[in-house]
Amino acid sequence: MKGMHSSLMIRRFCCFHSATCSSSSLSFSSKKKPLVFLGSPQESVIVLEELFYASSAPESLFEVAAIVTRPPSRRDRGRKIMPSPVAQFALDRGFSSDLIFTPERAGEDIFLTNLKALQPELCITAVYGNLLPSKFLNIPPLGTVNIHPSLLPLYRGAAPVQRALQDGVKETGVSLAFTVRALDSGPIIASERLDVDDQIKAPDLLALLISEGSKLLIGELPSIFDGSARVKAQPQDHLKATLAPKISPEESWLSFDQEALVLHNKGGQELVLSHVIQQRDEADDITFVNGALVFPCGGCTALEVLEVQLPGKKVVNAAAFWNGLRGQKLKKL
Repeated sequence: MKGMHSSLMIRRFCCFHSATCSSSSLSFSSKKKPLVFLGSPQESVIVLEELFYASSAPESLFEVAAIVTRPPSRRDRGRKIMPSPVAQFALDRGFSSDLIFTPERAGEDIFLTNLKALQPELCITAVYGNLLPSKFLNIPPLGTVNIHPSLLPLYRGAAPVQRALQDGVKETGVSLAFTVRALDSGPIIASERLDVDDQIKAPDLLALLISEGSKLLIGELPSIFDGSARVKAQPQDHLKATLAPKISPEESWLSFDQEALVLHNKGGQELVLSHVIQQRDEADDITFVNGALVFPCGGCTALEVLEVQLPGKKVVNAAAFWNGLRGQKLKKL
């Protein structure tokens, strides 16, 4: 595996001997339409796996000709340089490393030249995390289709799931839409609504929405390939659009002067929040009740916390954290 990782690092782009590919240099069948997939995190693997499975059927209209993902980066506790989850999944499936593109930006000339050489009919994006310039969008004749985890035009941007949970929405969904130059503003091919569980975490909801989106995609691929999806796609109502910008580090902090419901919706990177409860009066001491840490919050409310993760430490449940205090008291600042 070490050799594969170093290969990915050296070949940041798909390496060809010339700007055009001879038919003998391609690993996919000329009878099937070449499709390029763009994605990076573990959630994107859900879609790539569905595409691999669908493309293996004898009657399939397409093959995955190439994969575009983020460059290898330092991850996990060992801080080793590793390929993205999408790249690792593809390599484990035997996908050629020469057909895994890892540009820093999707507008880089060498990357675009190699992409054009593949002559992709269609591009699919799912949590790719890189803006696509017009030079990219002009390459596939059938366009680029994105799986976006919100009911567009709501929550356009990099953090639709986190922002929806912050707002305490009871319903969200996933949209399958054509990609245009403006952020998440293209015509919608199909969408699926989903009720939001009060206890669901952002990563779990994102994975669920992307999974639903992958099913939408597979079902709509025939109409995308025959052009009817372009005809039936509905323009977005831009007047109803809301934005979901990336969560900043400062926003991940929790201020317990706010009411517990606000903090519950906001979540946080070091707390797993459970229930909002009411208190008779304001308090400062953090207590331990029935297996949960009880954090007093504003407005005579309190928040039950089931798990805690201190910086650089493993996640522990509330009971283990409380026992580790050895009688020391906790107060909110």
